Amino acid sequence: QVQLVESGGGLVQPGGSLRLSCAASGSIFSINAMGWYRQAPGKQRELVAAITSGGSTNYADSVKGRFTISRDNAKNTVYLQMNSLKPEDTAVYYCNADLFLRVVPRTRGEFWGQGTQVTVSS
Repeated sequence: QVQLVESGGGLVQPGGSLRLSCAASGSIFSINAMGWYRQAPGKQRELVAAITSGGSTNYADSVKGRFTISRDNAKNTVYLQMNSLKPEDTAVYYCNADLFLRVVPRTRGEFWGQGTQVTVSS
């Protein structure tokens, strides 16, 4: 029904930058919020940043001032610009979308991407 495809992960040195992208496709009527979560080994998945269809944003305290979330509604795509990366940012990053499916009756669902690895290490 719906696919979320992430890209942009990789290995970066401390202090470096990466930009993650996530494109949603499939039977989508409209997307409410989109967000990025991460999960480090041995830890629970946590919210990194989220953005509504109107552009309101929410960030985890640990990334405020370093990460920026944005979205292109026309492309059903969300981005995460990550600057001043730290080793503790190392995790698998997952894209999330809260959306309405293009079906009748209108059905709301939450979908996840497959995850992309971000490793911050010297």
